[in-house]
Amino acid sequence: MSEKIRLGFVPSHRVPFDENWAVEMRRRTLKVLEQVEEIEVIAPGPDLTPGGLVRDDDDAEKVVRMFGEAGVEGLIIGTMTFGDEVSAVHVAEELAVPVLLFGTKEGAFVGDGRRRSDSFCGTLSVSSGLYRRKIPFVFLGIVFPEEPEFADGVRKFAGTCMAVREFLGARVGLVGPRPERFETCAFDELPLIEQFGQRIVPLSLVDLFRAVREVKYDDPEVRAIVDEVRSRVDRVQVSEEVLFKSARLELALRDFARSKGLSGMGIQCWTAMEEEYEISPCLAMGRLTDQGIMCACEVDILGVLTMLIQYASSLKQAVPHFIDWTIQHQHEENTFLAWHCGNAPMSLAGGSICIRGHSVMDVLLGEKRVGGTAEMQLKPGTVTLSRLVEYDGRFKLLLTKGEVIPSDQKLRGSWAWVRVQDLKRLYRTLVEEGFV
Repeated sequence: MSEKIRLGFVPSHRVPFDENWAVEMRRRTLKVLEQVEEIEVIAPGPDLTPGGLVRDDDDAEKVVRMFGEAGVEGLIIGTMTFGDEVSAVHVAEELAVPVLLFGTKEGAFVGDGRRRSDSFCGTLSVSSGLYRRKIPFVFLGIVFPEEPEFADGVRKFAGTCMAVREFLGARVGLVGPRPERFETCAFDELPLIEQFGQRIVPLSLVDLFRAVREVKYDDPEVRAIVDEVRSRVDRVQVSEEVLFKSARLELALRDFARSKGLSGMGIQCWTAMEEEYEISPCLAMGRLTDQGIMCACEVDILGVLTMLIQYASSLKQAVPHFIDWTIQHQHEENTFLAWHCGNAPMSLAGGSICIRGHSVMDVLLGEKRVGGTAEMQLKPGTVTLSRLVEYDGRFKLLLTKGEVIPSDQKLRGSWAWVRVQDLKRLYRTLVEEGFV
């Protein structure tokens, strides 16, 4: 893995509970954390605080300084014994990063029947302190660190931290205006700036086409893209010129993203692109998404941000597909068609891939001007379905899951039948909550 999330570990201890037990639980926890490949762990050692534990204000201040200098992107607060709520919560309050809280299970009673830890009780003190200060946190549970759910929970939390890191301050390209009849793609730039420190970077289609013209047909990178596309697909039903045009568009968009530090782009994919450049950009958009540059259709900026959240939450291991909720299955219960024109990343293909003309725009513009879609059925498996929307400056995120069901049908575009637990309830939520 090329990127890791740097997490600070706060091993919380309360005097007069068993300090030897706390030190041992700290050691066991660190041993497991150091085996989680997705993270880098920063923790106080015995040279910084007694036993490497955090028990009072002095310890907390030292840890805050250490974590601040290290640039931690999240905190893991663990009650090694009862824990000291004031010092643990102070670290979280000062650093203002995502927090994961867990407690440790109780050991055997000591000789005269005394308890070693009381972490089960003390964790409630820490959680109430976080709640009181309105500090968001994730509760993992009461566990021994060797239990599988601990490492699994830490990995998921690392994804949360990466989503926060990538989302806050993100730069998103706006390539052309949204389609006139698609008010669903409208967005308010001001709340993105005020609440998340994000920046929208416009690029006119005039400037895009100028940049494309500067990419020569004989550019070695253009040839390399065309060759790679041909090597990965099963059928090509467009001309060689369409492939070269798509490659040039991909390079122009990629250069724009890199030069401006963009996490993704909302692109006007119809109809100016087809009318002026005489291809559909779907293939190029899917390939850019596969490269970690999220590309949403129809200048859907909130769609780009949704893709970014989902991609980062997977620790950049699973690229998303920008889809529409197209139709419910004609016969199968709780199943709908997740579809778009041909913009899916090739890494998501569940079978053959065909490069061909746009299955909607060909009726309007003719087949000669709409080549450049990557048509495929998506691979089976569990999928996350999400959507970010904003109304009146308030954001909300739809989040659910489904299962891609393989099909023998031959459909157009990039698509999958997705089975969910309760489609009627999900669709009602979409309708009544303003999701698209």
